Formats: sequence, structure tokens, C-alpha cells
Amino acid sequence: MIGRNKEIKELERLYNSDEAQFVAVYGRRRVGKTFLIDETFRNRITFRHAGLSPIEMQEASSDRPVHQQLQAFYYSLLKAGMKKSHVPEDWLEAFFMLERYLMEIDDGGKQLVFLDELPWMDTPKSGFITAFESFWNGWACSRHNFMLVICGSANSWILDKLINNHGGLYNRLTYEIKLEPFKLTECEEYLESKNIRLSRYDIAQSYMIFGGIPYYLNFFKKGYSLAQNVDELFFSKNGRLALEYDRLFSSIFNNPDTMKKIIQVLAQRSAGLTRQEISEKIKIKDGGTLTKSLNALIVSDFIEEYVPFGYSKRQKYYKLIDPFCIFYNHFIYNKVDLPKDFWQQSVVSSEINTWRGYAFENVCFNHISQIKDSLGIRGVSSTESAWSKREDDEQGAQIDLLISRKDNVVNMCEIKFYSDIFTVTKQYDAILRHRRNILEEATSKKTIVHSTLITTYGLKYNEYSGNFDNVVTLDDLFK
Repeated sequence: MIGRNKEIKELERLYNSDEAQFVAVYGRRRVGKTFLIDETFRNRITFRHAGLSPIEMQEASSDRPVHQQLQAFYYSLLKAGMKKSHVPEDWLEAFFMLERYLMEIDDGGKQLVFLDELPWMDTPKSGFITAFESFWNGWACSRHNFMLVICGSANSWILDKLINNHGGLYNRLTYEIKLEPFKLTECEEYLESKNIRLSRYDIAQSYMIFGGIPYYLNFFKKGYSLAQNVDELFFSKNGRLALEYDRLFSSIFNNPDTMKKIIQVLAQRSAGLTRQEISEKIKIKDGGTLTKSLNALIVSDFIEEYVPFGYSKRQKYYKLIDPFCIFYNHFIYNKVDLPKDFWQQSVVSSEINTWRGYAFENVCFNHISQIKDSLGIRGVSSTESAWSKREDDEQGAQIDLLISRKDNVVNMCEIKFYSDIFTVTKQYDAILRHRRNILEEATSKKTIVHSTLITTYGLKYNEYSGNFDNVVTLDDLFK
């Protein structure tokens, strides 16, 4: 397994304890939660069940969702070895059946119950949470040889109903794991494990599209270039990821159309928007509904909330950070009749080159720890944001990334995704000096500004290159 050593170690520690354990594993859909549990506890799971996808339930039947979920749970009990009985009438009976089955087979050894996609089981007016509380509080929590692991992609549900629960499940979780997407180095290791040969330049581009999601990388074909794989997955007939975007939102959120509208407007501006701007663009009142939607997108790792450098804490911006959503909205949303080899045809086009520049900025924001390591400031507390300043009487400044550090230094980062060594021209040097002067005016006198270049293959030495105090390369992002 790639890149999950810490999580495996913790899961094994919990499994070997002599106390009841209740573990929640959550994270973005397709990030590998189920695979983590299956591989870690191979041949050790006593009972497992996965909730039915709301998409498949809508497509398959007009039957009541709660009945379908209960029927699927009953079938999982039969598969595990329970004697044939009847489909439970409600979730209280369903969990009672599980309790009874586990007691019947209890030989004193560890019993591990794995409930995958738990939020899907909580259909409207089903009484699921009440029954689940009863199962844990009334039976499972007192059994020293018992471990319950639940997974879910609906992060907001996991946080509201389990982690931040103020009712019967308050403080009941014994451990939680938020599973993150792969970083660049883990993407490289994963592709190498599948004998897929790509340069780091192309792996970085794959991250701009697939965002380090193992499920997506798993579809890459050996012997194909990155462009061929992109065409195969998105633009060919029946491409494996052609419908993924809509399914992604429908499987996580109760209001997928609203969520997609927010994503679509944020995709239009890389630096993000204020909530007032979002409200105006999607024509939704700036109130509780919008707050709930934004928070759900934040905890699901699609967007982030940040305060630009020099702004007050009330001036929050919301920025799209999920690479897959950025790519989809730029190249696929509302596009028709794209050729099946679109990416191969357009790979050197100005449109894709422009997109690479913005997408690489997002890669850098997702690898701040690697950038700080390269700068030798791992232990220095900092905040990161884009920054811009516009005034009528001056040219203004647009800075890709600012790292504002507690040691009185601000790294003014220029981010350039180039296919060769980057060269500073006389004209570009003048732009850099202007940006630096504006930034220095906006910072306190005790703060120094370090000009920092983040690029693919480094900086060519010339009469202007010395104006950069630091250079971070693509190889540094892979560390």
C-alpha cells in the first residue's frame, strides 16, 4: 500500500487494544478509504456492510429508500453467516440482529465490524442515527474484544452526526482518520508500482487533473502517454470518468445542483470570491443555507476559506482547490462535440498552457509543507494566501503566493510552470521589482520580503536572476 503507513500503524494499534474501539475514516470520495480498511484488516473482518448509493437506488427502484437499505443490510448478515430470518422492519431491529449474530459467534477473539458509506444508510425519516446510537451505547461499547470501523465520503455528515455530535454519540469516537489525497511523491510511487512511466513534469500535470486521487490514477494504462490517458478517461466514447463529476456530487450532497453552481462560479476566478460575490452570482440569499453549503464544501475538501494577506479576518474568500473540479469546469463543463483525442490535439495550445499556469499554482498550495521544507522553514509558523492590490493611480500587483512567517519574513512567491529552465528578462525584472515595492509598503517595517521563485527546472543565471532570494523546483515538491 502506498503512502498510508501512519494510518495502518494506528489502525493496528487500535485493533490490538483490549478496549472497545469506534473508529471513523473519512475523506474525499475515491481517496481510498475502503481500500485502506480492506487491506489493513484482510481476512479479519467479522461483518461488513456498505450502504447503497443514493444514485443507484434512484435508478433501480421507486421503493422506499429505507426499505432498500434495510434489505441490503439483511443480505449482508446472511452473507456473513447469520441464519435465514426476515428483512428487519426498522434499524433498531437491524442492529439487534447484528448484535445477536455477533454474540452467537463470539469465541473471545477480536470482532471487527466494518460499515462502509455509513452516511448513505441514514435516509430521511429512517431513524438510523437513533438505532446506531443504541447499538454502540447499549451494546458495543462495553465489549472489550469489539472494534467498529465506519467510513464515509460525506464528510459533513461524519462531522455533524459523529465527530461533533451533541447527542447520544457525543465523544463516543475513540479515533478518527481523515484520509488525504496523495502528494506528488506518492503519485509517482503509485504509478511506478503499476509500471507506468511518466516524467515528473507529466506527473505534476496529472496532479493538476486528477488531484492525487488513487482511484483515478488506477485507470492509467501502461504504455500510454499522459495525453493518451486523459483522452481515454474523459473524451473517448464511454470514458471511465466522463460521468464522474455529476456522480461525485450526487453521492455526497443532498443538494448537488446548488453545490455544483458554487463550484462553477469559483472555477472562474483562481483567487476565489467573497460569500457576497458567490451569493450574487448563483442568486442564493446570503444566509444560513449558503453558509451550510460552503461549510459542507470546505470539509469535503472541494474549496477552502482563507483571508488574503493584509485583509481583516472578516474579509474571507472562498477558493476552489479540488484539481479534478477545476479541470472539469475548465475543459468539459458545457462543452459539446469535443473530439475523442481532444487532449492530444490541444496539448500545446495556448488555452492549455494558460490553464497549466493556474493549475500549477493550485499544486503549490497543496504542497506548502514541501515548499517550506525546501526553504528551510519547516518549523516556522506561517499563513499562506494569494494577494493583489489595485489602485487607480498605480499599476497594482498580483502575487501568486505569499508565505507570511512569524519570523518577520514574507516569501513573495512567483509560480511558473515551464518546460525548460526559467529566464528572467529585463521586462519581467521590472515587474518583479514593482510588485516587491508595493508589498513592502503594505508590510510592517520589521518585516523583510524575500523574492522566491517556484518553477519546474530552476532558474537560468543572468544579470537579473540574483533578484530571487530563493528558488524551489519541481523536484523539491516531490520530496
